[in-house]
This record gives sequence, C-alpha cells and structure tokens, in this order.
Amino acid sequence: MSEFEFLFALFGLVLGLSIVEVLGGLARTIEARVRPGSAVRIGWLTPALGLFVLLDLLSFWAAAWAVRDVVRLSIASMVGVTAFAGAYYLAAHLVFPRDPAEHADLDVHFFRVRRIVLGVMLALLLCQLGWYLSEPTLAPLLRNPVAWGMTAVLLVLMLAAIAVRGRRLAGATMAALIVRYLLLSLW
Repeated sequence: MSEFEFLFALFGLVLGLSIVEVLGGLARTIEARVRPGSAVRIGWLTPALGLFVLLDLLSFWAAAWAVRDVVRLSIASMVGVTAFAGAYYLAAHLVFPRDPAEHADLDVHFFRVRRIVLGVMLALLLCQLGWYLSEPTLAPLLRNPVAWGMTAVLLVLMLAAIAVRGRRLAGATMAALIVRYLLLSLW
C-alpha cells in the first residue's frame, strides 16, 4: 500500500460520508414531502445546493487522484486531510434540514444555510489553490489559462450565490454553478 492509498482511505471515508449526508438529506426530504397531509414544499434551491455540493465533492475526489504522487504521509497531512474532508462534511450536513417536516418551505432553509455552506466550500477552494501554488510540481498545472478561467468562473458564481437576494437570482446562480461543473465534465 502506498502512502497515498493509506491517506486516501481516511480522506475517502470522510468524503464518502459527506456524499451520504447529502443523499440522506434528500431522501428524508422526499419522505417528508410524500407523507399524507404533508405541507413541505421542496422547491429547487435546496436540491440545487445539494447537487452543487455533490458535484464539487466529486470534483475534489478526482483532484485528489491527480495529486497522488505529491501527497506524503505525515501527521500534518493526516490533520490536513481530516480538516479538509471534515469541512466538506460540515457543508454537506447543512444542505438539507435534519427534520424537513418542520420546514414548510425548503427555499427558506436554503437562504438560512447557503452562506455557511458556500462559504465553507469557497474557503476549501482557496485552500486547495494555495496548496497547489505552494507545491512546485503542482504549480505549473495552474498556468493553464482554461483552468484559471474555469476557477475564476467558479469563484465569481460562488460569491454571487452567497450574495444574491431573491429566489430567481439564487436559482440562476445555483443553476450556473451546476452547469459549470457539467460543462467541465464534458471538457
């Protein structure tokens, strides 16, 4: 087993739990919605936030594979991986409410948690970029203008999703964040 494989087992466990958090939240929400007499309105904003978190998690999981030759096993790397993946878990945990039946409109929940969720993910993106820039073997990957352009689009859209008011603008920014990831996966 390589150092990366050993470290990735920890990382993969926590990221996997993050994915389960989003999917479990969606399942609880659907279950609450289909209960007889339910007044739960799911809307589009909270599921869109969940989809964006999932796409970002998958993107970071792929990025971890791309840096596998650079990662070294140490207490610092284990703490870093745990903190990074733990922050993803926090964001994923907040996407859907614990008890959706207590929320008549999940769009209200979205506006309550989106700044925290997207703020955590924005901080993680900045940490990832900082680490790439600090590693001599990874820094050249950031010289690609397309990579910088797509990262700049991600940053602007995340900041917009944090700042906008109103359901339509929030929905548009969330849709743009999702479309960006889908376009990137076709690239």
